[in-house]
Amino acid sequence: MKLVTFSHNGSTRVGVVDAGGVLDLAAAAPELPRTMPQFLAAGPGALDAARRALAAAGPRLPLDTVHLTAPVPRPGKFIGVGLNYADHIAETGFPTPEWPPLFTKQATCANGPYDPIHLPRVSPLLDYEGELGFVIGRRCRHVPRARAPEVIAGYVVVDDVTVRDWQFRSPTMTIGKSFDTHGPFGPWIVTPDEVGDPHVLGLRTWVNGELRQESNTRNLVFDCFAIVEYLSTACTLEPGDVVTTGSPSGVGALRSPATFLVPGDVVRIEVERIGHIENRVIAEPDTTFIG
Repeated sequence: MKLVTFSHNGSTRVGVVDAGGVLDLAAAAPELPRTMPQFLAAGPGALDAARRALAAAGPRLPLDTVHLTAPVPRPGKFIGVGLNYADHIAETGFPTPEWPPLFTKQATCANGPYDPIHLPRVSPLLDYEGELGFVIGRRCRHVPRARAPEVIAGYVVVDDVTVRDWQFRSPTMTIGKSFDTHGPFGPWIVTPDEVGDPHVLGLRTWVNGELRQESNTRNLVFDCFAIVEYLSTACTLEPGDVVTTGSPSGVGALRSPATFLVPGDVVRIEVERIGHIENRVIAEPDTTFIG
């Protein structure tokens, strides 16, 4: 299944996408939770109910009449892995890490799969990083690698948007990875039964139609299941947590000459068997607010 969070007629809810459009689970299965983390936490019973609703062939909303938000609009955790493709490690000149280099993207950076991303007022060094991500579906701790597939709800496409000079202001890289709008992902969570082996998926990134990144998840240094094992050794993972697995070579900062994103650029990232996200760069709005 392809699970989405979408807005329509002033409300946001959970749905399932198929060839006919978006099945609104609030209408088709009103007993189900209305937010994605709660839906995932409800476990196999909720997924089975969604499948039954989908098979019942109820009315769909055309995709072009809804707004797809980030599948998890505010992840409890949004965790990234750096230096996780051999070709990207080679272009940086860094040694291959012994352990997954982890960083946190703040949850407020989460962004819709087709929504604009901001060129910050404070930096022109805006970069793209096309990645495969996954979403946790079960609360878990100390998960051995062999059981990691049990806790992954599904897979998403992610742009780990990065502000390069701010990235290196902190050893954790967090601040340069966490600007508002700099975590677009989706367009939906594709359940593992549809994806199959997540470690044989083609990944491509285009900027304004020019192919910038092309690789395959078979080239991950630390694969999805190894990352689950490593993370869950330290912390409890919870439904709706998002993990993005790293970017292959071809990022703008390491091109010759370096090429950063500017307003009007369109970044499209595609992962095989999942789909694509596409985001236009705009200038960050000149606003200040205090709630």
